Amino acid sequence: MTGALEGRAAIVTGAGRGIGRAIAEALAAQGASVIVADVGASITGEGADPTPAREAAAAINDKKGGTKAIAFTESVASPGAARQLVDTAVKNFGGIDIVVNNAAILRDAFVFRADPRDWDAVIRNNLSAPFYLVNAASAVMREQGKAGRGSPESGKGGYDWGRIVNIVSSAGLYGNLGQAAYASAKAGLFGLTRVAAMDLQRAAITVNAVAPFARTRVTDIIQPANEAQKTYKERALKIGAHHVANLVTALCTPAARGITGQLLGVRGREVFLFGQPRPVARIEVERPASLAEDLVARLGGKFTDLTTDLEAFNTEPLV
Repeated sequence: MTGALEGRAAIVTGAGRGIGRAIAEALAAQGASVIVADVGASITGEGADPTPAREAAAAINDKKGGTKAIAFTESVASPGAARQLVDTAVKNFGGIDIVVNNAAILRDAFVFRADPRDWDAVIRNNLSAPFYLVNAASAVMREQGKAGRGSPESGKGGYDWGRIVNIVSSAGLYGNLGQAAYASAKAGLFGLTRVAAMDLQRAAITVNAVAPFARTRVTDIIQPANEAQKTYKERALKIGAHHVANLVTALCTPAARGITGQLLGVRGREVFLFGQPRPVARIEVERPASLAEDLVARLGGKFTDLTTDLEAFNTEPLV
């Protein structure tokens, strides 16, 4: 894929460290100019430190030469900041072709103990902020298509380079204890992925979701409550973020123009294509008074159990 993204401009949120930084570096390695967007908050979303974003951008520039990366250190959890971020890409790099929504915070608590203010903060940062950025960037991408910012490889002219990748989580697919806000935001982000893929299909802008398994600040702070969780953490700590970056970068290349609306997972050298919710069985209601009994008797064998994501993926990864 060497040089596959030459001349393209990307925004990666939460790119000051961890998975986000690995993605920004991988995109730059393929020729893209990158805005490293990271307010530098703690894992709970508190505080601000411009250092990670500036250091990540500087590292890319030192490796690539010139100014292939610039830091953006404002929070994008508002419509105005998201527009400012897109405007920064257009001003510095002539347009915007790739958006990776990676930034996220955690404020875990059981639902019966959770503070509604923590819920609001997680939803704002992990779901509303990605929407604001997709909203602002996709409008510009569509106008670029009309103006002829296209891909010569397609042989068709027009714009077929729009790429949006939303970083979701298996917690939003399986659920996990104490993660009501985080899981709900990530599940919502997949819903946004599906609708955006539909809305932007005619503009040839792809939108996909990636659930990563890798060492991050999240895995670092796991406090195992049992042997199963201890084993899960030990395995997670072995997985480098570069595997996630490889998949995200692949989804941003010309060869991935036909991949949209998909939910993918990556754990080391394993890449998963997840199924998406569809009916698996049906019954006809004959007696409303016995509907609950009928559900158990006729559909109970197909009910989804309450396995958490930590339990579902607690096997040795391929690294």
